[in-house]
Amino acid sequence: MLRTPRALLAWEGWNDACDAASGSAAFLLAQLDTPEPFAVIEPEEFYDFTVRRPHVQADDGGTRRLTWPTTNAYTVPSGANDLVVVTGAEPNLRWKTYTRTLAGLLAETDVELVVTLGAFVGQVAHTLPVPIIGVATDPGLVERHGLLTSRYEGPTGIVGVMLEACREVGIPAISLWAAAPHYLAANPNPKAMYALLRTARRILEVDLDLDEMEQMAGDFETRVDEAMAGNDEFVGYVRRLEEEGDGASVIDPTRSAQMITEIEDFLRGRN
Repeated sequence: MLRTPRALLAWEGWNDACDAASGSAAFLLAQLDTPEPFAVIEPEEFYDFTVRRPHVQADDGGTRRLTWPTTNAYTVPSGANDLVVVTGAEPNLRWKTYTRTLAGLLAETDVELVVTLGAFVGQVAHTLPVPIIGVATDPGLVERHGLLTSRYEGPTGIVGVMLEACREVGIPAISLWAAAPHYLAANPNPKAMYALLRTARRILEVDLDLDEMEQMAGDFETRVDEAMAGNDEFVGYVRRLEEEGDGASVIDPTRSAQMITEIEDFLRGRN
């Protein structure tokens, strides 16, 4: 029996710029000695295996095993309120059935509140706090938790459909979206992960040790600062992002692409 459980959901795929959502879930699960899911959504109905293929692995004895793109639910110790962490890859098929299946599982587990994680690439500077935008089944939840609001209209990912499924079963749900710098879009972004987890921890009222993630976020920002230090044009571009936000001037796109490649190559070399 779980104690006043709350749930944190994250998917790989369209909703997951810079691996911020899936990386956050992976960080939490890495704290478990032997993470074993208490529930699994089998993939057969929901994935196109020509798009997301199963992986073959061989152990030391040569035995080959298949790993399928399942959706798994885990329990993570988190103080007075138990935390259910659900992670998987965004499905290709039957989204209504998939999200209703997952919402039914959460309802059967007596989950009281759901937070989903997402991230998008935006014109933001890595030197500033990560903007976190909230969307909820009840707009009052966004205001109550002091989140930035969104007026976005357009295509959505599995996160948007999941909010509808939570509304159908009567579970309050909030989707948190981190804005990640567009010039670092090819790199996992620990700073965005930390911002998502810190906000989710506050909303879910769970006890999560994020000290290691905070250190990773600080190291990441330091590496980016080192990479851009010798490039005055790039420094100037980031400064304009800091000052002007969404209204930032855009430098020559050819030169911008070259600088982005340079900083990405630098970060890969430092990993």
